[in-house]
Amino acid sequence: MARRRQNAEESPEVTDSENESLNTMRSEEGFSRYELVRDQRIKENQERLHKLGLFELSLKLKKPKTLPQKKSPRPKNALTPLPSRRSSRIQSLGPIKYYEPRVKRDSSKNLEICIPKGTNPEVYTEEQEKLLGDCKMDWELYVDGYDDDGDRLYDPIKGQTCHQCRQKTLALHTYCAKCELSQGQICGDCLYMRYGENVLEANENRKWLCPACRGICNCSRCRKAKGWMPTGNLYSKVSELGFKSVAHYLIRTFRSKGSPVPEIEEINSLEEGP
Repeated sequence: MARRRQNAEESPEVTDSENESLNTMRSEEGFSRYELVRDQRIKENQERLHKLGLFELSLKLKKPKTLPQKKSPRPKNALTPLPSRRSSRIQSLGPIKYYEPRVKRDSSKNLEICIPKGTNPEVYTEEQEKLLGDCKMDWELYVDGYDDDGDRLYDPIKGQTCHQCRQKTLALHTYCAKCELSQGQICGDCLYMRYGENVLEANENRKWLCPACRGICNCSRCRKAKGWMPTGNLYSKVSELGFKSVAHYLIRTFRSKGSPVPEIEEINSLEEGP
């Protein structure tokens, strides 16, 4: 009660005429006495601000909000080339190419094919020569599994790994009826260049056997297991020499060199010793 009396004593005095005007406004508009006094004080304060010029000054101090300008989309082709970070020792050298260039060689020049010697002599039997493949239709290289720009389509999820080139691509692959393993998966380009066969014809043949099951696989892994060194890219050279594939060149070339090739049992007996 004492606090209420103290607040009443500190409140500003209101004349009888003001009370009558406030009461009439309250009866007409339904506002309380406190709300009417507050509105009247707000109007008085705004008038004082206008007279002192503070209201206009506050408007000048407020900076107008500018909307961020949208940057025009940068064209994809307008990329600024980054400076080369190559070593000073190899700046004069050209770019490294990790694929065999598709260029026509001059047939008049002597083509020398040099395959490093391994720990074991590379020999083939007559039975292995009979297991060489063939095809009725030619296979078009660098088309299946490539995009319109000539780049190979790699896919680590949907792709299949080729036993020959070890690349996981979306190209057609073979299926071996004997082993039914990943070694029987060979892409169309490798099957044609390395063994002279067509992947479409191989997939139509339900009894088709992969080169590994036939004992004529010339991939780097199978050759190392036999003690032979990898051949590298030989298709362009052997095709100019008249061979259908790399396998045809290897088997027929090493069968014709030197003395007649001994049988597999004789080779094993020589390696084992007395």
